[in-house]
Amino acid sequence: MEATIDIPKYNLNEEEEKKEILRHYRGLLRVLKQKLKPGDKQLLRTAFEMAAKAHETMRRKSGEPYILHPLAVAKICVEEIGLGVRSTICALLHDTVEDTDITLDDIQREFGSEVTKIVDGLTKISTVMDTNSTQQAENFKRSYLP
Repeated sequence: MEATIDIPKYNLNEEEEKKEILRHYRGLLRVLKQKLKPGDKQLLRTAFEMAAKAHETMRRKSGEPYILHPLAVAKICVEEIGLGVRSTICALLHDTVEDTDITLDDIQREFGSEVTKIVDGLTKISTVMDTNSTQQAENFKRSYLP
């Protein structure tokens, strides 16, 4: 007998949804507070706005706005892994190149070559994993992720 799990239906209206997204973004800023240097907050805001705009019509199966996923990944990078601002920016942008109209050139213009290389690598990492090259993925992470 197979167990089923009832997933609560997502039912926020547009105003509540915007507040929820901002709540998650502010939570991310709070966990990053000790790591922020001058100019970092603006870079984070730019990355958040770019990702939010790129994903604005996308939804998870649950009905939640997709932007909550990159926000959650970014928060995990800071809270659980201990990564900093640059990695947080990359986490916010990690699905944009693969899933939206954002290009690596767009990321290059806004954030420079280092962030672009990391986002490009994150986009390609699923291919690396598909070829059953776990060691290559570990080497890649060690080489490119701060």
